[in-house]
Amino acid sequence: MKQSTSYDVIVIGVGSMGSAACYYLSKRGYKVLGLEQFGIAHEFGSHGGQSRIIRRAYFEHPDYVPLLETAYENWRSFEKQVGEQLYFETGLLYAGTSNNEIIKGVKRSATLYNIALEKLTVTDAAKRFPQFTFPENFKVLFEPGAGLIPPEKAIRLYTSQAEKAGATIRTNEKVIDWKKEGAGIIVRTGKDLYQCNKLIITAGAWAGKMIPGVADKIKVTRQFVAWIKTRPTGSSGRAKNDDQFKLNEFPCWMIGDNEKQGCYYGFPLLDTGKFGEPAGLKLAHHFPNEVADPDNVDRQPRESDIQNLKYCLDKYLPRVFDAVLSTKICLYGNSPDENFIIDKLPGFEDNVSIACGFSGHGFKFASVVGEILADLAIEGKTDHPTEFLNAKRFA
Repeated sequence: MKQSTSYDVIVIGVGSMGSAACYYLSKRGYKVLGLEQFGIAHEFGSHGGQSRIIRRAYFEHPDYVPLLETAYENWRSFEKQVGEQLYFETGLLYAGTSNNEIIKGVKRSATLYNIALEKLTVTDAAKRFPQFTFPENFKVLFEPGAGLIPPEKAIRLYTSQAEKAGATIRTNEKVIDWKKEGAGIIVRTGKDLYQCNKLIITAGAWAGKMIPGVADKIKVTRQFVAWIKTRPTGSSGRAKNDDQFKLNEFPCWMIGDNEKQGCYYGFPLLDTGKFGEPAGLKLAHHFPNEVADPDNVDRQPRESDIQNLKYCLDKYLPRVFDAVLSTKICLYGNSPDENFIIDKLPGFEDNVSIACGFSGHGFKFASVVGEILADLAIEGKTDHPTEFLNAKRFA
């Protein structure tokens, strides 16, 4: 191997987790190569879409909360370094019946870790957030310390900072395969061969195609996201309705519906001049949808996709929907228990670390997962509490 194609660490997949890993590794002085099959912050995987929720009162599993505390700290630290705002505190409104898994899980995590959480009656919620309508039997909670992060901006900043620290990032270069050879790893792309001492695989929806023994553990699903135009208000029918949904006036939200599995969620209306396209009020349904091949996904919106979100809007945000402005298909890489897999790869523990199975709720952790992956690659272990995310739990 030529010196120029030999690296301390190669990262396959420069998305949310991969870009952060490249950043932390290069910051520590290691020679890093990031390989991305598309462009940086592309539209084909799991991490796009203008905005992602960050929250502490984690209903999925309370063991995530210590990782979230570090994620918040790392996002703030990174903001200071780059001189750009990435975390926008909007608060997060949760709603559902008392036996809904979201409501129960949020309360459990908030109690265990003393997370600030406001309990609202349906009447109080209607006064404070008149855009919503909730049934009388709903419980409503508000997490003031939650908010959103723009994923594309974060990924571009992690990548650019990694490059400034000496990392090499190659885009539009698809990895064909990799193999252990001697004490190191050989990675073959459609353009070249590369050698490294340590390999990190953060391939998102393509993890099953890149990681031995994981294909049957990761179910890739097609997920629909939409941005809508809000209905005008006022007797003339022309008055703007947007002000009541703008940033700092309207929270992020998650609603557990009694008839549908998973939850519906959404965001404030964001200024496209600051956050980029698309325009409109964003919402989606968080629940694993149709199984898909990441290389062959139906990315066209379907009437059933739109009707599913209109069901939520008609029920909980009545008189809001006017028209669909934009849609997007993103991909979830779902693990069997919908928790992440972050570990050294079984059978390749000396050389290969993996992060996959983020199941649609991983982006907010990028700032700490990048640090964990750097630890695993260089130190062979991490002090962060990740044992519950180990790769052997499905064996």
